[in-house]
Amino acid sequence: MPRGLRASYERWRYGTFDPDAVLGKRGEQVAAIELRRKGLRVIAESESDRAGEIDLIALDRRRRIIVFVEVKTLGTRRPGHPADRVDEKKQSRISKAALRYLKRNGVLGNPCRFDVVAVWWPSDEATPTKIEHYEAAFESTIEHAFY
Repeated sequence: MPRGLRASYERWRYGTFDPDAVLGKRGEQVAAIELRRKGLRVIAESESDRAGEIDLIALDRRRRIIVFVEVKTLGTRRPGHPADRVDEKKQSRISKAALRYLKRNGVLGNPCRFDVVAVWWPSDEATPTKIEHYEAAFESTIEHAFY
């Protein structure tokens, strides 16, 4: 497939990102593209309620799992890992928001997991320099809440 045609197909198939969006939003957009490339179906973006916000919610159709995704974007070249910012407090907020989402949509009994996508996107770059997807990055902090 010619290079231009392949790029057009991939934009159509997996989506694009808005280069004028704020850094965090661009990180979420490229994370959604990465998840789609891996075969997941993104069903919600920036899902929020009073319990907190979940950056992306996807379905792993092969494994029949609901995937709650936290995206962390690092906009500098300083050392450090974006995923390190998903501490216990953040995991607790995500767990509570996920539980409320499952209850609100009537899918509480379905299996789910919590992933983290780390994006390195220095401010002088037009595209991210690195993207890492960590499946099952952490367990829910709410004991027995998802069963």
